[in-house]
Amino acid sequence: MTSQKTIAKQKVSGVILIDKPQGMTSQQVVSKVKYLFQSPEHNSKKAGHTGTLDPMATGLLPICLGEATKFSHYQLDADKSYQATILLGSQTDTGDADGQVIAQAEVPELNAELLNRLAQQFLGAQQQIPPMYSALKKDGKKLYEYARAGIEIDRPARDIVIKALTLTQIDAEKIDLVVTCSKGTYVRVLGEDIAKALGTLGHLTALRRLQVGKFDSGQAIDISSLEALPLSNRFGRLLPVDACVDIAAKISLDDEQCQRLRLGQRLNVIEQIDETLRGYILQKLSKDSQGKSKDEPASNNNEQTPEYELPVDIKLMDEQRRFIGLGAISLNGRLQPKKIIHL
Repeated sequence: MTSQKTIAKQKVSGVILIDKPQGMTSQQVVSKVKYLFQSPEHNSKKAGHTGTLDPMATGLLPICLGEATKFSHYQLDADKSYQATILLGSQTDTGDADGQVIAQAEVPELNAELLNRLAQQFLGAQQQIPPMYSALKKDGKKLYEYARAGIEIDRPARDIVIKALTLTQIDAEKIDLVVTCSKGTYVRVLGEDIAKALGTLGHLTALRRLQVGKFDSGQAIDISSLEALPLSNRFGRLLPVDACVDIAAKISLDDEQCQRLRLGQRLNVIEQIDETLRGYILQKLSKDSQGKSKDEPASNNNEQTPEYELPVDIKLMDEQRRFIGLGAISLNGRLQPKKIIHL
């Protein structure tokens, strides 16, 4: 009787930047990318994007595969840049061209000075009420499901920051909008608010994401071009597992230390903290004390904790300078694993 051995497939891990086409949902793009990286030798089942784009929208959609999904939140939390077209004079139920027109209004005369002044007024920290046509959930159901049923749900305003904004007149009824904003900002709502500030109504007829954190759309590949590549060349488009991690500091560890971290053990690396690393930790602690990072463990909220015990996130590297995960390091030399990869 012949025994058959099941050969374990190699897990596909890394980040790929996709130029999302119009008409596809973000999840459809993820599913397509998973399909394009699977093979008899490769497992690409685990994947996710780093921030939804509306079906009408195009542009940059970073997709994490395999172990890279552990670090996708760094790009979910990152600032994003968009370019959009606002059509003045009509409002739709979705805030974009995919919806039905529900109201109309006269369009005022536009000029560059008016638009520049208005752009300045929208800069900075503010609150925004999310649209009903969104994937946010209420009692386990997405808001757009309520909206399609004609049900309006009360939505609390959320804090956002508009970092940069330019408004340029295209013609008598259209405005080109370019914005850099914090996570959670809905450009559809921003377009509606800009129209209201002009004394009219409006909705988006085009939306393109230009940038997510340190990634920009010029680095992205469209689905059809990725599909046309041989499988080996597709792998050539993958960025490293830690591509989403925006942490400058790193520490190199020997094989024994790596093994202990993989077992969940803490280390004492006080002798490996040089002046550069010490300076980084102190700088990060100073920054966090001005505005606590949401990623901090709850125990860090104890103001009585000595500074030398407060942990700071750091990249972990093996002796071959390969990324093995993230740890939390303190000035007292304590290093504990946070997220370790298994390739």
